[in-house]
Amino acid sequence: MNASSLPGHVLLLAHAPLASALLDCAAHVFTDAPEFVQAVDVPADEPPEATLQRALQLAARSAGAPCLVLTDVWGATPSNVAQQLAQAQGWPLLAGVNLPMLLRAMAYRHEALPQWAQRALEGGHNGLLLRDANGQA
Repeated sequence: MNASSLPGHVLLLAHAPLASALLDCAAHVFTDAPEFVQAVDVPADEPPEATLQRALQLAARSAGAPCLVLTDVWGATPSNVAQQLAQAQGWPLLAGVNLPMLLRAMAYRHEALPQWAQRALEGGHNGLLLRDANGQA
């Protein structure tokens, strides 16, 4: 099987403890999640270079499979590190991660990278709703 036909991996970088918490939640639905999702919790006091090194080590677990990089807040340290990693590897990066986005990324990891990234993005958007006190849109 060549790398382009391998199911994708997800690399999740977020402020501590969000990455691990999202992975723990997603593992309720996808019990095999730890095999293809790596979570990098970024402590407030960790230098970006150290975070990048940890992320690179976890990214190596993808073994040549395509990877989708998810992060929480655009412009913050986790996303800056994620952007460096994604650009170096040629992987797409989605910011604003939420649980619906992560679940969608996990569910469609067998698709081609551009379609897979789009599905994850749509999952994140579709997971956002506004209801009034009566539950009406």
